[in-house]
Amino acid sequence: MVRRPVEGEVHVHYGQIYVESDPDSFGPDLAEAFAGQSGGLCGAAVPGALWLTTGLHTGDVGFTVEVHDQAPPLDAAWEDVVEVSFHPRSGSSALVRWAGEDSWELDLEETDYRVRYCAKGMDEADQQDTRLDHEPQLDCYLLQFWPAAPAPDRVLRQTSAIAAYWHDYARKQPPPPTPAERAEAERLARLAQEQAEEERRLAYERWEWGGQLPSQALRNAGGNVHGLLGFDPALVHAIDAAGPEAQRAVALLAARRACETAGLTGLDWIATALLALTEGRPLPPPLDDPDRLWQALESDPRVPDRTVARAIPPERPPFQPPDPDDTHAPMPQPEPEPTLWIVGPAAAAVEPQSPPGAPEPQPDGATSHTLQVTIGEPDPSLRMSQPHMALPALLGAAEADPLQAALDAVYAAVATYGEDYRALLQEVWSVPLSYPATPNPPPNPHPPGPRTPAADRDR
Repeated sequence: MVRRPVEGEVHVHYGQIYVESDPDSFGPDLAEAFAGQSGGLCGAAVPGALWLTTGLHTGDVGFTVEVHDQAPPLDAAWEDVVEVSFHPRSGSSALVRWAGEDSWELDLEETDYRVRYCAKGMDEADQQDTRLDHEPQLDCYLLQFWPAAPAPDRVLRQTSAIAAYWHDYARKQPPPPTPAERAEAERLARLAQEQAEEERRLAYERWEWGGQLPSQALRNAGGNVHGLLGFDPALVHAIDAAGPEAQRAVALLAARRACETAGLTGLDWIATALLALTEGRPLPPPLDDPDRLWQALESDPRVPDRTVARAIPPERPPFQPPDPDDTHAPMPQPEPEPTLWIVGPAAAAVEPQSPPGAPEPQPDGATSHTLQVTIGEPDPSLRMSQPHMALPALLGAAEADPLQAALDAVYAAVATYGEDYRALLQEVWSVPLSYPATPNPPPNPHPPGPRTPAADRDR
């Protein structure tokens, strides 16, 4: 029985064509393909691959692949013949052109094969070098497979000078590595790749966290830690290192400044909540219930109608891999996820871009809410209600974990300050914080900008 998966003409370049079966390999180079062999036409020293040499440098050659169930007879018409052993490394073996422009599936089983490579017309093709489309065929080849136990390669017939040249080349190559040596080399290569990937991962995490690796507490922090990180990563690390007492002080300062900037400190229920935070007590009603909290903010006529533009974090340099010459792709930046911005209940949550239409009728006792949703980054011109931005600072400051309370309260205060957020962060830095990278915290991490007193803003 014989099967011919390839029959006709195939294109060769650089006098090469290959059989490949390892999906994780790009094929061997010339020296390793013929390492330790006596024949130089069919390189089989690398498991799962065959390097097939042709006389023609570039152009179409006659090429047939046959798969037999037993060793076929050798036709006397072939001028150069070699044999090697071959074992596919996967269920897919293919004849592949140089640079992979085309391939032909061979449907070989994952078993031991003997391979015979027969050639005719190699010297004439070598002398012409290139065959154009209108020119006659110069050389042709037959590649035969049949099941057989592994055995050394052999040169069965040698006629052409170019075949003699390649046989001589193969015999000068050192022997291939033993299976144990190959396994050790692969292990070392995997180890080096894993170490390089870990270095890239750590470098990316340092970049993501502003130049230093986060503590486990920061890794575990939820809420708005990553939001605040975009505005001032050094402050995030300083708050983390400060300890519970300083973290509570930061949270209280952020909540108080947010309420002052939004014009809420004159409200009795806000003042009571700030006093409870100062004394370390739970938030009193209505701040102990989210629904009642927003209803109170909406229904209290004393709440000022103030809006603020969105706070935009400063740009930072893009991530650079630790080794710019690394052949591995740098770790990609995470894709921006759809951002849900809940600007707050009531029509005051967002300054309308056009006159609102007639309100929909509501059941008795119902509370209207406005939900603003954007995909990606919000419109920079969008203005948000400062009172609605300030209340999350109070809620954040009351969280049980001091670190989480500080991070969430400061981030909410940043949103409340909007475009003037640098003034807030400068004041937060004034709280005694221990910063791990320097003996003292930076005295002025953000250049001060004009700050309008809270009482005079957005009247």
